[in-house]
Amino acid sequence: MKDVLDGKKVKYEEIDISSSSEDRDKMRELCGDPKALPPQIFRGNKYLGDYQAFANAVEDEKIEEFLSK
Repeated sequence: MKDVLDGKKVKYEEIDISSSSEDRDKMRELCGDPKALPPQIFRGNKYLGDYQAFANAVEDEKIEEFLSK
């Protein structure tokens, strides 16, 4: 994921939820899934999707569209 984002020159913030239960809980709340595991993709507080959704967008050559939803 980082390679794709870096290659497209997309600025992003990586948050390590293993060091903060507060960040983990927020991620799960924003996903709407109390058992969600990383990686999850957000734009601000807007949930864009999980790794599979990201991978599908890359494969379909629709990553810009995915990131701008």
